[in-house]
Formats: sequence, C-alpha cells, structure tokens
Amino acid sequence: MRNEKLIHALGNCINHCNYCADSCLDEDDVKKMVDCIRTDKVCAEVCSALSQVMATSYSDVRDLVKYCKKVCQACADECGKHDAQHCKDCAKACQECVKACEAYLA
Repeated sequence: MRNEKLIHALGNCINHCNYCADSCLDEDDVKKMVDCIRTDKVCAEVCSALSQVMATSYSDVRDLVKYCKKVCQACADECGKHDAQHCKDCAKACQECVKACEAYLA
C-alpha cells in the first residue's frame, strides 16, 4: 500500500507529540514550554486527521500532506530548542514524518 509508510510515520509522530506535550507539563519551568506544548498538540491533531484520511481511498490529499509537513517541521523546530529527551525524541519523530510526507509527495 502506497500510504503505509506515511501512516506509520504519522502514528509515530502522534504518539511522540502527545507524550512530549504531557511530559512538558512536568518540567520545572512550564511557562517556557508553552509553545512546545501547543505545537505538539496541533501537530498531533493534524497528523491524526491526515492519518484518518490516508486510511481511506480518498485521493485529493496533496494539500493536506503539504500542510502536515509544514506543521511537523514547525514542531521539530520548536522541540529542537529544548534539552529534554522527550523533546529531542519528538523532534526526531516529526522530522521522520516530514521525510515521509516528502516521499509521498514525490
């Protein structure tokens, strides 16, 4: 299935974003994590929406894949600013999702 790799990357990204957002709430200075938490939540939602659409045979998804790629890159950039391991792991998962979106669009 053409969508399988992208769906897998989306699921991984969703899981890491949700975990990262929750873990950020346990950081000593939660206020400095606000942008990270918000970006994680949005990224998880966008990835979830795309994953649901990709699981169907609906074919007009290019713009949604492009938007997902943009949001995942923003999340990778935001998480990359932080030293916490959950942020580093999330940034990596988001970057992998960006690459999967690029491969799908190629």
